[in-house]
Amino acid sequence: AGGGGVANAQLYLDIFPSQDNPTNQTLWIFSGTSTSAVGSSIRTGSGSNSIGVGDTVQLAGNIYDANKPSNVNFSLSSLFSSSNTKDIKSVAARIPSGGKTNITFAASATNAPTITVGSGSRSISHLYMLDHSSQDFMGIRVSGSSSFSFGGSQSSAWTGAGILDKPIGDFIAGTFNRASGTYSQIPYFVALGSNSLQVVVNSQIIPEPEEYALVFGLFALGFVIIRRHFQKKRQASATSQ
Repeated sequence: AGGGGVANAQLYLDIFPSQDNPTNQTLWIFSGTSTSAVGSSIRTGSGSNSIGVGDTVQLAGNIYDANKPSNVNFSLSSLFSSSNTKDIKSVAARIPSGGKTNITFAASATNAPTITVGSGSRSISHLYMLDHSSQDFMGIRVSGSSSFSFGGSQSSAWTGAGILDKPIGDFIAGTFNRASGTYSQIPYFVALGSNSLQVVVNSQIIPEPEEYALVFGLFALGFVIIRRHFQKKRQASATSQ
C-alpha cells in the first residue's frame, strides 16, 4: 500500500492481516482527505444495516471472497484499546510520519477510527458490508444514539486504526476504487469521482521497519560490490594499456 495519496484528495482504507491473530482478525487503517459532495448523514451501528447514500460505497469489482456478508454491521474496535501487541507495535513504529507513503500513518492513527466532516467528528464504530448480485458494498457506521449529519462542500477526513473480527481470507487482495454508474455519487462524505475513495486489501502483514532496513542494506551492499567490480575492471584495463 504505497503512494503519497493525501495530496490527491482521496480517502484510503488499508486492510492488513492481523499479526497477533491472522486467522481471525484484520487490521484496518483509515487515512486521507477529501470534500463532502452533498449534505447528508452517517448512520449509527445500532441498526441501519442497509445501503445508504450518505455512508455507503459501491466498489468497482468484487472485494468479498469467502463468508460473503449480507447487510451486516461488523463491530470495529480501536487498535490501541486492544490486546494486539504486535499490531500496535507495527503501527506505532510508523508514527508520526503522515499520509500513506511507505505504509506510514499520522500521529492521530493512535486514536479510535474517526470521521471528520467540517467542524464535526464522530468515532467509527462499525463497518457495513454487503455482497449482492455481484455488486459489493462497504460503508461506515458511527458511535452514538443519533446519526452524524454534515453539509456539502466541507473538508472531510478519516483517521485511526481498528481491529475487525473478520480474516483477510474473506477478502480478495487488490485495490478497489468507488464504482461509477448508478451509485457513483455515494458516499456523500467524499468528493464525486471514482478515485475519491480507495480500499486496498493487502494479503501480507505490514512489513516491520527492520525488514525495510534489511532490504535497503542489501541494495546498498550490492551497489558497493558492483561499483568495486567495475572499478577493478577499469584499473586492470588501464594497467594493460
